Amino acid sequence: MTYTLATTVSLPWAEALERTREALAAQGFGILTEINVRSTFEAKLGAEAADAVGDYVILGACNPALASRALAAEPEMGALLPCNVVVRRNSAADSTTVEAIDPQTMVQLSSAPSVKEVADDAGTRLRKALASLGQTEG
Repeated sequence: MTYTLATTVSLPWAEALERTREALAAQGFGILTEINVRSTFEAKLGAEAADAVGDYVILGACNPALASRALAAEPEMGALLPCNVVVRRNSAADSTTVEAIDPQTMVQLSSAPSVKEVADDAGTRLRKALASLGQTEG
C-alpha cells in the first residue's frame, strides 16, 4: 500500500502552493501549520541542503468535523493529525508535485469501524482537492 495520494501539475511552485491551499479550503480543510522545509534547511544546514531539497512546504491540513469524529472514535488518532500535504519542486523540475498522506493509513493502525468511515470521507475530500489542481478556472 502506498501511503500518499499525489498529483503532479504543470504550475509554477508558488501558484501550485496557493492553489493547493484553495483546493483544501474548498473541501473543508484549514491549514493549522506550515513548514517551509527549504527555509529551515537553509537556516540550519546551509544553502547546499536547501538547494538539494528545492522548494518544499508541508501544510498541516485539518477538517475539524473529521478530526472530531476520528478523536471520538480513538483518541490516539491525534498522533496522526493534522493531515500533512506536501507541495514540492526541485530546481531542475518543470512541474510541481502535491501529495497528501492517504487517510487509509489510519485504518491500517486502528480496528475502530468509525475510523474507517472518517478515513474514507477524508480520502474522498483529499482526492477531490488534488484533482482540482489540474483544472483551469473559467
